[in-house]
Amino acid sequence: MPLIGERVFRAFPFNPAAQIHTICSLMSAVPVPVRTFRADALNVEVFATYADLSTAVAHRVRDILATAIRTQGSAAAILATGNSQIRFLKELVTAGGVDWSKVTLFHMDEYLGVPADHPACFRRYMKERVESLVHPKAFHYLGGDADLPLDECARYTALLKAQPIDLCCLGIGENGHLAFNDPPVARFDDPYWVKLVKLDDACKNQQVKEGHFPSLEAVPPYALTLTIPALCSAKKMLCLAPETRKAVPVKNALQGPISTDCPASILRRQAQCDLLLDTDSAALL
Repeated sequence: MPLIGERVFRAFPFNPAAQIHTICSLMSAVPVPVRTFRADALNVEVFATYADLSTAVAHRVRDILATAIRTQGSAAAILATGNSQIRFLKELVTAGGVDWSKVTLFHMDEYLGVPADHPACFRRYMKERVESLVHPKAFHYLGGDADLPLDECARYTALLKAQPIDLCCLGIGENGHLAFNDPPVARFDDPYWVKLVKLDDACKNQQVKEGHFPSLEAVPPYALTLTIPALCSAKKMLCLAPETRKAVPVKNALQGPISTDCPASILRRQAQCDLLLDTDSAALL
């Protein structure tokens, strides 16, 4: 009887990369990348599909949190919102293996002036997709409708600095932003951990295209955001950036200059970061 590898190679005689990927997938329930490489200090992994990417990241996050809890008794993580994170978060909350009662969670941005029940509110996004399902020890939220936004930035900074951050899960915006650090306001040496920023039009257009607001004029002009130093303070970073619409910013981040013109380019200096793509977002590399 032919070995499993022989059967796979007969089924896919003209694509060695696909053969290797299929063999590895048969040997493990967790999808494996079809391509890996480094961009300066950054580890980059490309998965065959968005579904594979989401499953692999969910398992990786689960393992990181479980290890932190086992070794130090608790874990703290920052999570991202956005359409690209929805499938991963859905798989994470159903994966099991994490004692969420020992996990403290944060998110990384919020629109200024948006109430907690607004459909586009990131607090609502996280409560519905994460907090209400796993019931963590704490989920600290940025109050975008706080009466004193600068005081809110200071409050959230103190919460972030109260313990080491074990993990930061983030994405890349269509303009290359990380959180709401758009090119005009991003600083790699930012003295703040949380700040009030003006959103640029490219960022606001993305929010409209993703269906969060009906028009550019409806998008709040300002937001609160964790800064790039705050995001990069995490012991481990996983940047999930799927879909064709992310191909240009991914290319700019990996092959352009390390510059705030593409804030995500700073990831190339983060040895603790894995950039996780699908074949669509990696199409220009």
